[in-house]
Amino acid sequence: MSELSRIEIAVAHIRSKLSSGLQPRVGIVLGSGLGALADSMEIEVALPYQTIPGFLSSTVEGHAGKLCLGTLGGVPAAVMQGRIHLYEGHPEKDVVFPVRVLCRMGVEALVVTNAAGGIDRSFSSGEMMLLTDHLNLTGRNPLMGENDEAIGPRFPDMSVAYEPSLRAIAHEVAAVEGFELREGVYAGLLGPTYETPAEVRMLRTLGASAVGMSTVLEVIAARHMGVPVLGLSVISNLAAGLSLGPLSHDEVKETADRVQDRVLALIRGFGQRLLAS
Repeated sequence: MSELSRIEIAVAHIRSKLSSGLQPRVGIVLGSGLGALADSMEIEVALPYQTIPGFLSSTVEGHAGKLCLGTLGGVPAAVMQGRIHLYEGHPEKDVVFPVRVLCRMGVEALVVTNAAGGIDRSFSSGEMMLLTDHLNLTGRNPLMGENDEAIGPRFPDMSVAYEPSLRAIAHEVAAVEGFELREGVYAGLLGPTYETPAEVRMLRTLGASAVGMSTVLEVIAARHMGVPVLGLSVISNLAAGLSLGPLSHDEVKETADRVQDRVLALIRGFGQRLLAS
């Protein structure tokens, strides 16, 4: 079965569960500890990943593994509560499959969020960073293998992986809400180990501002399909060699809990301004 056929089957299944004919305008991927943001939606249907053809179950704590469809602040949205990671042992195409389905459903923008370790020494825990670019250091690419031109071009341009006009909207929303957004480059590594201090020094030399274990493959897939992307990292901790103690997933979740209100305000306001534009 072709990849496009797999995508179309999943899209048809999801649409069959929507009695209202809802058309999502924004697709949102909620990273570690941020899944509770979906509780602020007016949800028409919540589909566990394992019930959607082609979707895999998430095995990571803090990733509920549900696709929620409804409205967020009045904006029709498709929200992924958690994602699939390469380090869970899955092929690249399966990792990005949910994002491809959202893109095929016709979302006008994709918002990808994650929890990341701060490499920029001026960052502090709980700050939010808009992604201006990324370093794909996973050693993988979801476009490997035969390309289907009906999905996207063989050699997609990645010079603007993260859409500047979407970042401008996010900054406008943050200013209204009374908080600041930082900007920087996200380094995506395979994981699941946290980075060593030497690796963090290397990443800083390469120009990274923050580091994590997700996002980059999803962004490649979305841009391959022509969908603009807004990337947002919650700086959950300082990276190895900069933090005061050992790194832990509990710290990631605690920080995400602390900033959920700001993340929700940002995403909700972003969607409303996008809808009005």
